[in-house]
Amino acid sequence: MRRVGFTTTIPLEVLIAAGVVPIDLNNVFITHHDSASLIEDAELTGFPRNVCAWIKGIYGAVVQSGVTELIAVTEGDCSYTKALMEVLSLNGVRVYPFAYPAGREAAPLKAEIEKLMGQFGVDWDQVGQAKKRLERIRTKIHEIDRLSWQEDKVTGEENHYFQVCTSDMNGDPDAFEAEVDAFLATATARPPRQERLRLAFLGVPPIISGLYSFLEEVGARVVFNETQRQFSMPYGMEDLVEQYRAYSYPYDIFHRLADISREIEKRRVDGVIHYVQSFCFRQIEDMVLRKSIKLPILTLEGDKPGAIDARTKIRVEGFLELLEDRD
Repeated sequence: MRRVGFTTTIPLEVLIAAGVVPIDLNNVFITHHDSASLIEDAELTGFPRNVCAWIKGIYGAVVQSGVTELIAVTEGDCSYTKALMEVLSLNGVRVYPFAYPAGREAAPLKAEIEKLMGQFGVDWDQVGQAKKRLERIRTKIHEIDRLSWQEDKVTGEENHYFQVCTSDMNGDPDAFEAEVDAFLATATARPPRQERLRLAFLGVPPIISGLYSFLEEVGARVVFNETQRQFSMPYGMEDLVEQYRAYSYPYDIFHRLADISREIEKRRVDGVIHYVQSFCFRQIEDMVLRKSIKLPILTLEGDKPGAIDARTKIRVEGFLELLEDRD
């Protein structure tokens, strides 16, 4: 079956309507059995050391997975994507650019979606049917999210996992829905968890592993995964264009802040972890978040894949002690 990769969340409905296998290359990279080797391969090819590891990981994932078609988000995501697109084009990968309009205007966004539809030979009726199919799964993911913050039955990492997977439905919506159904059947029967502190996790999904489980070991739990939740299209909008206008990740920090502020209050968050990636322009947004959010914030920076290190653990423990002292 035809397989199409992409560099960040795109209108998945188009690919589902076209009957292709969608592949979020970020997920391929981070779940690879030796993700560090994908970065090394990219650096050996010529990628600079001071380029974001995700871009190098995506390049390595394309090469190793044999993906020959790629949707590259050229506006609204990593500023390195255009160069990545050019390198992959030289390697024989067919690249389709997709751009989220900086001002969130409906007309140019609709035009971008229709251009993508034309490239994959589908119409609005087919895309609408695909949207209904995906909404059935997304609704179940929203229930997992609710169980995490309202009933305290889902861990931060479980919530992170299922929300991240909605970017491509693990390449197989039917199999992924079965996995979601099985998890919900188990999770709803659990007793509530007892962590003392409730945290928000802002920023891109972490490249480091073990962070969520460590937080729970020391008495805290993430009840709001900001960007991961956005992948699941949490607003239940019927209009596809409006759905991707409301999706906050590709747009300015102030659009994101409206969603963040609302969810932090609703979920009774005690403190915020802002995760940033080395060599990423989004690090600068930390200044805006600190001026706009009236809760203690711990900023964590990750570079390459690997387990949470001792220094980060010490910083997290110190932050949680600060939160305990505030109560």
